[in-house]
Amino acid sequence: MERRTFTETEGDIRLQIIELDAKLGDTSSPGPSSTSFEPQSSITKNTSNMSSVSPPRSTAERAPEQKLTLCALRLAVLEKAATGLGALGFIWATVVLLGGFAITLDKTDFWFITIILLIEGARIFSRSRELEWQHQATWSITDVGISSFRAIMSSSHFIIKAVKDIFRPISVVRKPSRSSREITESRHQASRREKKMPSRTWASSDVPLLQYARWVFLSKNISRLMYWLQLASATACVVLSLMKLIRRNYGKIAKGDPDKKNRNDALNIFYSLALAEALVFLLEKAYWEWKITYCKLLDEVNKECELGPTGVISIRRFFYDAYSRCINGSIFDGLKMDMVSFAMDLLNSNSPDEQLIGVRILRQFAMSHQFSGDTLQKIGITLSVVERLVEMLNWKDPREEVIRHSAAEILSKLAGKKQNSLRVAGITGAMESISSLLHVHRSSGGSADEITEKKIIFDNEHYGFWTFNQLGLLILKKLARNHDNCGKIGNTRDLLPKIIDFTQAGERLLKDETVTPSQILTVKRSLQLVKMLASTTGATGKQLRKEISEIVFTISNIRDILRYGEKHPMLQKLGIEVLISLALEEDATERIGRTGGVLKELFNIFFNEGIPENQNHVRIASGEAIAMLASESRSNCYRILKLKVTEKLVEALGIPLLRIKAAKIMRNLCAYSGEDCFELFQGFTTAVPTVLKEIITAEGKLQEVMIGLAAHTFKFMTSHESGIMFKGAGIQEVELARAIVQILKKHQYPHIKIPRIRMFAIELAIWMMRDKETNVQFFKDLGMEKELECVTETTSELESFNIFSGTVGLSRHSATIHYLVETAMKLLAV
Repeated sequence: MERRTFTETEGDIRLQIIELDAKLGDTSSPGPSSTSFEPQSSITKNTSNMSSVSPPRSTAERAPEQKLTLCALRLAVLEKAATGLGALGFIWATVVLLGGFAITLDKTDFWFITIILLIEGARIFSRSRELEWQHQATWSITDVGISSFRAIMSSSHFIIKAVKDIFRPISVVRKPSRSSREITESRHQASRREKKMPSRTWASSDVPLLQYARWVFLSKNISRLMYWLQLASATACVVLSLMKLIRRNYGKIAKGDPDKKNRNDALNIFYSLALAEALVFLLEKAYWEWKITYCKLLDEVNKECELGPTGVISIRRFFYDAYSRCINGSIFDGLKMDMVSFAMDLLNSNSPDEQLIGVRILRQFAMSHQFSGDTLQKIGITLSVVERLVEMLNWKDPREEVIRHSAAEILSKLAGKKQNSLRVAGITGAMESISSLLHVHRSSGGSADEITEKKIIFDNEHYGFWTFNQLGLLILKKLARNHDNCGKIGNTRDLLPKIIDFTQAGERLLKDETVTPSQILTVKRSLQLVKMLASTTGATGKQLRKEISEIVFTISNIRDILRYGEKHPMLQKLGIEVLISLALEEDATERIGRTGGVLKELFNIFFNEGIPENQNHVRIASGEAIAMLASESRSNCYRILKLKVTEKLVEALGIPLLRIKAAKIMRNLCAYSGEDCFELFQGFTTAVPTVLKEIITAEGKLQEVMIGLAAHTFKFMTSHESGIMFKGAGIQEVELARAIVQILKKHQYPHIKIPRIRMFAIELAIWMMRDKETNVQFFKDLGMEKELECVTETTSELESFNIFSGTVGLSRHSATIHYLVETAMKLLAV
């Protein structure tokens, strides 16, 4: 899998939007169906947990950082062995030699012992200081210089302690020293103070004692100096010990003195211990150089962890910390470390450098296909880390842009899983923090009856605000998959207006050939989010639809997309689906109809034959939206009829792609327009022959909508006119009666896809029996009464509604199916 390295450069901060989409995933979230006339099954595939992350790694698969912890373990074994030999040598020198043979020691042996002890002391001191400065080099990734000198001054009080601890088990590598952490933190805090307010006094730690010798006190140069000092001291110890062991010139002593043999043996043991300690240390250094320098272990692990060029600092820091734990405590303590826990610890640091290291590691692991499963699982169950990431979203200092960006990317992946999304949204102030990622130019302000334009003035013109907009919308979109989170989004102050503002796309943007993919993606994500919010079920969805429709820019923004977005059919479809969801509310339906041009643009898309076949879903969605807007809205029906589209609707009945939606629109116009609009849809009568043929031959949804259309169209015709239509279709009335009875027999229980077919069939049967008395006898002979009794026994709430929101019915039929059955039974009894 091709990956991209995230660095501190401005170019890397501004990620290419197409690549960002490929990593974060931008598939349209499962929203409402393209229709709301049918109930949606509650048994749906749970996609909220099916993110693109990988499953957790098996226990048999080793993490790359285990190579580092194993190496740290081996080095710690050698280091502690050398320390143990040194402690034994010190005890032997002080207790046996200096305590028992001090008088008889030769002057040369005395000074050899003293020199060896001093050399060992210097080696161990430089060893501890070397690794401390190597740690310092990993912390200070920005400023260098006098801060290193301050570290030298701050560590001077360790010298005496190190001399005392020369030959007893000591911690060669300490955990990150508090003084070193404070150095880094004070440097960044001083930088902030320097920008925000001038300092009038010198802090003792900030006095530039060696202003022109900064290079000498760089951390890496000091650690290199101490590294060579260790090698020199160990080599000197080997040379001195070998000289004595080979020559064995331990000075003269009187013949026959029984202590001579004992003294010589004691000196042999001491020099052997000193030689062994130095050789073990050199072996440790050789192993270190072989693994770290020659085999490039750090680079190898960095490559496997996919941390990029800047990741070497993180890997080196992790290795030193693991080694430090092995030295300070049990040699097995370092084996318990892993990169994710290490990064989470750094995330809670007060040092910006450590925060940057930590958030970079978590970001890379969360985005990696190989490691994302384990990483997101571990982050998700650590509430303090999630809270820290949410807190970082509020950091607007340009110097913290990389940290903020990485935190937003981690949360965008974390929100992809249901349980994690609930944890994120459950954090106090989380929605406000996510809202802070969104920067818009237009907002409401001033008096209540005005809309003012507000320009945002940025302190840094190179700040990647558009990238944060993308991430903010993505996080919200993933959170909105959960019903409870939708309510929290709606309750967050000023968040909905921000989201709606991103749906703005005028003619210039939509028709521009050079428009960037990021601009279109912003509109797309905002529309996806609005669609998900508007399609929420229950009381929460009702309130959200009300608030969304009341924002004055919502419908006009969608109208512009419908009018100018022919090059972006996906945006048009999303905008139409938003209208469909909003039309579930009566007030929103009226607002949409009152907004000039919306109905006209929907019809333009519906009748546009120039749309490619692979984009026909836009035409189907527009037909569904028109049918929804015409349902139970007399004013919208009147507006549609004024557009003079009756002839085109009749023609659409002959187009397989459009005939179902066209029949729905015509049926709603006939049902809800009122008798005063009779003259406006006289043209619908010409479609009756087509409708009758489809009733006889079609099945399923097409048959249902045609029966519903016929039941209302015939009401505006006389018996003579209807007879002419039957003759024109070549169908006899008894054939239609037989088809109706067969439909009732076939659909003894209402089906979720065609819940109104029995109701429409009974409505059509009632019209036929009222139209001609002969039709009553036809139905009697066909057993209509028996089928009606069966309908009475099998009715359900499913047949009682015109519109559904999920599995909830929203709009009841004016006449219940029981009332229709009773009416039909009375006509049959005549």
